[in-house]
Amino acid sequence: MRCFKTFLKIFLLLCAAFFIGAGASAEPAPAPEYHIYAGNTHSHTSNTWSHGDQWKKGGVRVVDGVSQPKTDSVLKPDWQKFQGTPATHFALARAEGYDFYAVTDHSQEAPLDPVGPDNPAWLAQKRDAAAATDAGFAAISGFEYSENNGPGVTGHINVYNSAEYLNALKPGMDMPYLYKWLVTAKPNGGGPVLACFNHPGKINSFDNWGDRTPALTDIFTMLEVINFNRYWTKDGLYHSFIRALDHGWKVSPVCGHDNHGTTGIKTMNARTFVLATAKTKTAILDAMQHRRTYAAYNKTIQCRYTVNGQVMGSTLAPDAGSAPEEFQFDILVTDPETANPGHAITKIDIVTDGGKVVQTHDVSPASHSVRWKPLIKDAASHYYFVRVWNASGGDIPDATPDHTVAWLAPVWTGR
Repeated sequence: MRCFKTFLKIFLLLCAAFFIGAGASAEPAPAPEYHIYAGNTHSHTSNTWSHGDQWKKGGVRVVDGVSQPKTDSVLKPDWQKFQGTPATHFALARAEGYDFYAVTDHSQEAPLDPVGPDNPAWLAQKRDAAAATDAGFAAISGFEYSENNGPGVTGHINVYNSAEYLNALKPGMDMPYLYKWLVTAKPNGGGPVLACFNHPGKINSFDNWGDRTPALTDIFTMLEVINFNRYWTKDGLYHSFIRALDHGWKVSPVCGHDNHGTTGIKTMNARTFVLATAKTKTAILDAMQHRRTYAAYNKTIQCRYTVNGQVMGSTLAPDAGSAPEEFQFDILVTDPETANPGHAITKIDIVTDGGKVVQTHDVSPASHSVRWKPLIKDAASHYYFVRVWNASGGDIPDATPDHTVAWLAPVWTGR
């Protein structure tokens, strides 16, 4: 009898512990605290030697799958001022206040030939990135896969954080090969391997956005809506962004400086922004993987929003059957440069399938801090994203107030 009572007591204690634990696990986890960090997702160093700011007269020729300067190319007398190693780029970016900076040299360049994990230039780039990364700055190693000749799919793609790399111009290399390789590519230390569609063309980019698979959709999380430091019309990169989304690619907007040298690090004011939990390489890659990004022609603008409580970049439902039909937005856009009237926000709108604008908020008078909470009812759309305007159009040479200044990550409904 005493044994039975002892057993019963232990049994009841275990039951109580189980139910207490079950209750504790049912409590919702606290929402992550996201910080906004600004950087550049596309740059070329001295490893992209065939062309860049260092040339007074230049051009590119390809010999056996390797890019080289044309024989009549002429270096500037002070060419060293315009070019630098990955380590130089990272150091200058940090000095200019970048939170993160990705080096993505053309993989068909002579310093990266022959292709291999032990290529000295490739190893040095990864070492430079690791050495430059600390609590105040995240350096990211990558490469640009430049498929210019086909057959089939053509276009340029940045690959981030891969342990190895490919040269698109070597025999047997094409876009389908890259797509297969990406699915099994090993990461360079912490964080995932990710890819970005670079400066897509107006009409038939990336085989008209075909060849998408679920696995590739999880890797291709970004698309350049800004390239360099100039405005692109709606028939250019923005048009391609819409087409990619309408073809099912779940891409978030980024800005690639595409600078072929060091001078753009200081002069270019456009930025890629991420919403990340920390200023570390792993956290920033996580933000890119989960599409918490936006692109802007202004390096100080702060943007974020949620839909039904879920942060930008999210998919709101796991499948079409559970997709919501009401979407409660909570959009916050601020700019800390309140003394600059050109940075005052003038308009925000929400865009859905096919580039259709579903709601617009005209900010009058213009303000450096705007919060907007529209409710949208819709049972058909696949995605929404937010655009922002300010009084200047951005801090770039051809900016005007009618130009969009920022494009924010979509949310996907689940349909």
